Amino acid sequence: MELRHLRYFTVLAEELHFGRAAARLHMAQPPLSQRIRDLERELGVRLFDRGRNQVRLTEAGALLLEHARPVLESTESALEAMRRIRPGESGILRAGIPPDTMPATLRTLVAELARNAPDVLVDLHELTTDEQLRALREGDLDVGVVRHPSDTTGLESGPVAHRALGVLLPAEHPLAGGGPVRLRDLNGMPLVVFPRAMAPMLYDQVMSACSSEGFRPGAIRHARNPLFVNGLVMAGRGVHFNERPLGGLPEGLVWSPLEGNPLAWRTSVVWPPRRRHASVAVFVDAATAGLEAAGHVVRPHPGPRPG
Repeated sequence: MELRHLRYFTVLAEELHFGRAAARLHMAQPPLSQRIRDLERELGVRLFDRGRNQVRLTEAGALLLEHARPVLESTESALEAMRRIRPGESGILRAGIPPDTMPATLRTLVAELARNAPDVLVDLHELTTDEQLRALREGDLDVGVVRHPSDTTGLESGPVAHRALGVLLPAEHPLAGGGPVRLRDLNGMPLVVFPRAMAPMLYDQVMSACSSEGFRPGAIRHARNPLFVNGLVMAGRGVHFNERPLGGLPEGLVWSPLEGNPLAWRTSVVWPPRRRHASVAVFVDAATAGLEAAGHVVRPHPGPRPG
């Protein structure tokens, strides 16, 4: 038994008139009559009594209607679920987020999306800038939050958020707690930094800025997990550059600003031009609000706005 035949039957059972039922189904009356006869032959029962001026359900028809309605409702629910998981304006929005995103940014981002796009299912992926750019170009992401500089050729971008970086030091370090730190005063110390593969252009910019300010690390240790980073710094295995923490630091660590703000995160939302639907625009606004909540200063971007 085909589901469409059940739908034809249900509409006719509700209208009890072939003409009105055919109009609701956007079909001609003769094909509807034929489909009902086909269904009756398949089931081996008569579903309707057809009079000259009246159509009535038989006992078998009333019993089938009782079972047909839940089946059709379940089918509609399944179709709606499938519609919701299709990428697009009313489906899943696949979004990339940097691994070191601040909790305040994520909290605000999720809250804004829930308030302004409750029908959009947002699938968040923890990915580095380079991983996001690759996924965006391969069609595996719809939108991403990336750090600059990065190769965003062929992608559109939202406002750029800026956040000055400071230095994370062990509490017993001579420079800890004494006000802004000059980069050249760190010269020769080991540096804990994200792996270059995470964001090659940003990595090179950080290293270039350090060198131009007189800081040449005595050793470089790579780490991407914030807890691992904290452990290395606490153990005296290096200093680390990051934004000012919004909450307290673990005992044994101190954050100090850098004199002259030579280093900063520059972050924006990027997306492929073909992903022009309302959910991207909502995500851009939500991510921007999230970055502002974490202390970033947002500057307008001249690029086009999704919509």
